[in-house]
Amino acid sequence: MKKFSTIALLIAVAFPVMASSQAFAQEAVNAAKAGKCTFLPDAPDKHVVVKGDTLWDISAKFLSNPWCWPEVWGMNRDEIRNPHWIYPNQIVYFDRVNGRLRLGQAVGGSGADGSAKDGGRLQPQVRTENTGKNAITAIPSNLIEPFLSQPLVIEKDTLLTAPRIVATQEGRVILAKNDKAYVRGDLKGGTSFQVFRPGVPLKDPENNTVIGYEAVYLGTLKLERTAKTPDGVDSFIVASAKEEMAVGDRLMPIPPTPIQNYVPHPPERDVRARIVSIYGGVSQAGQNQVVSINKGASAGLNIGTVLELSRYGKIIQDKTDEKKPIRLPDEHYGSLFIFRVFDNISYGLIMTVTDTVAVGDLATSPE
Repeated sequence: MKKFSTIALLIAVAFPVMASSQAFAQEAVNAAKAGKCTFLPDAPDKHVVVKGDTLWDISAKFLSNPWCWPEVWGMNRDEIRNPHWIYPNQIVYFDRVNGRLRLGQAVGGSGADGSAKDGGRLQPQVRTENTGKNAITAIPSNLIEPFLSQPLVIEKDTLLTAPRIVATQEGRVILAKNDKAYVRGDLKGGTSFQVFRPGVPLKDPENNTVIGYEAVYLGTLKLERTAKTPDGVDSFIVASAKEEMAVGDRLMPIPPTPIQNYVPHPPERDVRARIVSIYGGVSQAGQNQVVSINKGASAGLNIGTVLELSRYGKIIQDKTDEKKPIRLPDEHYGSLFIFRVFDNISYGLIMTVTDTVAVGDLATSPE
């Protein structure tokens, strides 16, 4: 039988900052007793880290629930936001004789990309530095990058106050790159803006009320000249155009570059949410697609939260007593990684699933 303590020993190597924490050890024991974070019976002897790996993928090779490794490793909120990373060409060993896992790297160290410096011979060592850009990420960041820096949800109050395009140079109907646009509204000192258009209304599956609007991202504008009179307009140049812009489209400041190396963790309190929409307007989704749910920061969600995806159990007739309908249990079929959070809506990346995801399905705290 594999010992749960091997996880703690892996992290003593891969995450040395946490290894001495008594609280971490106790949390690992508690998680083991709860049965959440156990080794797979067919866990491999080792895994060589390659470019394109993610911490989620590697964890899935050893643990029954890959999302739970930060909880087992006792990572606090600061470490979740800025964790230590693993690099290509390192090896995660499962030492069955001594009952532990450990992280190894090439003899003589490695370069910035984790490559070996002396012929590729490998030996277990501790990595305590070089947390640079070549480290592997928690999840496939390329799948969510377009959603991190672009508006996804527009709240009603935002629509009322957002600056808007009111005219175009020479009365053009549509705007493309390098065209000029004239804008009215409070820029609040900003000079670079994203342009969006209110899209599909997002309705809460619980009560059918509109909780927001999906934003259609159009491109970016750069301030060229501010208005000189109270009734004047600000002049902008189209810096980039993903889609055609027109009079009436709205502006939002370009947000700062987001942190992308998020670490999965369960919500701090019980969450029972529903799938509101599937990005792209389709009716069903699968692995690596993006969905929205009807819970956000006000419900305690934050970036990195992992929820279980389930479908409501069907109501059927009890064949032994046709007068009494019965409800089958909700069927769990996957995980959802929350990567962007608004007040009452969140966006998540569908991780491993065994069934298709549909609007109205459940997204709940992991059991």
